[in-house]
Amino acid sequence: MEEEKSVQTDDLAVTVGKNIMRLRRMANMTQLDLAEKLNYSDKSISKWEQGNGMPDVRILVRLADLFNVSLDDLVRDHSEKQIVPKKTKLIRRIIIIACSVGLCWLVATVLYVLLGIFVPVIQKDLWLAFLYAVPFSSIVVLVFSSIWNYRATRVVSLSVLIWTLLACVYLTAFVCGYRENMWLIFLIGVPLQVLTLFFFVWWKGAKISKE
Repeated sequence: MEEEKSVQTDDLAVTVGKNIMRLRRMANMTQLDLAEKLNYSDKSISKWEQGNGMPDVRILVRLADLFNVSLDDLVRDHSEKQIVPKKTKLIRRIIIIACSVGLCWLVATVLYVLLGIFVPVIQKDLWLAFLYAVPFSSIVVLVFSSIWNYRATRVVSLSVLIWTLLACVYLTAFVCGYRENMWLIFLIGVPLQVLTLFFFVWWKGAKISKE
């Protein structure tokens, strides 16, 4: 049993050592550079990277902050993939969302152009295509923020979806001549907004506190 624990500890030390070395090289640091930032000797850094020992939890946390990665990134085996710093990961995700939202607006532009060419009789109302691009963009952001667990972004995107979708219905009805009391449709958004805040802010917060 003790031998098994020793093997597991050795394996963990080797994994941590490889990750420290990889992250240090990605940051263009020498062992001496890293040692100076941690107030350790370069011999200690070399020892860790070779898997002959492992820094304590306090140093692991400092390393994670220094390299802008999670503590999990430091202790997991990443032999099949490269460790991506949090900042780089965030930038990539923002680019993905921006490109996806841009695609929604591209579709709206194509519809505006094609309908303007082939159905010129409705050209004066084609601006609605860009209005509908807003709730569709909100759906895209909502999907990605749910996948990546960005709670604040989910609340904002869902709120934007609720009110812009109601605005689309209102303005579409207005263009079609249905104008009497159409403002009442915005009352639907009030309970929806309350439910959104209740679920994502209060209920989720209560669940986390219980855990």
